[in-house]
Amino acid sequence: MAKIDPMARVAAGAKLADDVEVGPFCVVGADVELCAGVKLLSNVNVTGVTVIGARTTAYPFASLGTPPQSTGYKGEPTRLEIGADCIIREGVTANTGTAKDRGVTTIGDRCFLMVNSHVGHDCVVGNDVIFANGVLLGGHVHIGDKVFLGGNAAVHQFVRVGEGAMIGGVSGITRDVIPFGFAFGPRADLVGLNVIGLKRRGHSREDIHRVRRAYRDLFEGPGSFDDRVKAVTTEFAGDPVVGKIVAFIQASGSRSIMKTAAGAGGSDGPGHSGSKQFGSNSQHDFESR
Repeated sequence: MAKIDPMARVAAGAKLADDVEVGPFCVVGADVELCAGVKLLSNVNVTGVTVIGARTTAYPFASLGTPPQSTGYKGEPTRLEIGADCIIREGVTANTGTAKDRGVTTIGDRCFLMVNSHVGHDCVVGNDVIFANGVLLGGHVHIGDKVFLGGNAAVHQFVRVGEGAMIGGVSGITRDVIPFGFAFGPRADLVGLNVIGLKRRGHSREDIHRVRRAYRDLFEGPGSFDDRVKAVTTEFAGDPVVGKIVAFIQASGSRSIMKTAAGAGGSDGPGHSGSKQFGSNSQHDFESR
């Protein structure tokens, strides 16, 4: 039987696995499902149609499943789904989805959301994602697996951040970030690759050299960006890592692809000193994973 502190409020209809722990002053709504091993430490609010996966722990003052902060929301029955083995620290907020999108906000398995992070409506957060303190996601953002977002980074609505990317602290992300890219700056540009992340995921030196070559060809080569994408697609056909970058670019979301500062203003010339500074072997390529 679930262990519920006498000072907690659990509404009739809530589904709690037998080994769930609900600490003092927590509030659990009627449409909430807490899977095996979930722990709500104290002062946690879980409401709406919300599912929290096995062994996830939520810390004080987290608020999960509240309605979307969208002027178009009219009370439709939408959901929040949080995966297994997540850590949700103090003050984290995550809203349900909206009827204008999929109707569900999704957070994957083994995610670590640090203090005062926010996941907006209709976001899709992959597995093994880390948010440092104060990370903010606008609505409809898609975050790939194994992404790291530095403290107080803010991601604009509808932006995509590809698998294995690194977002520097206090960065504003208004364009799509390629898989394994490193973005940094108040209005962030692409400044290199998350090489340390690639190494920690077991990619060989040869794999990483190919990704570096593809990155230079895509963002620092001659010709238009579309022509460079076509050339890289042909040259690196069959390469699984480069293939993910190319597929991400070709998928074409609502936002443009983030480029280096030299390319951001419409120039297709060689990358600026920022990409060289952070690109191939800098310590900024990066201590994320």
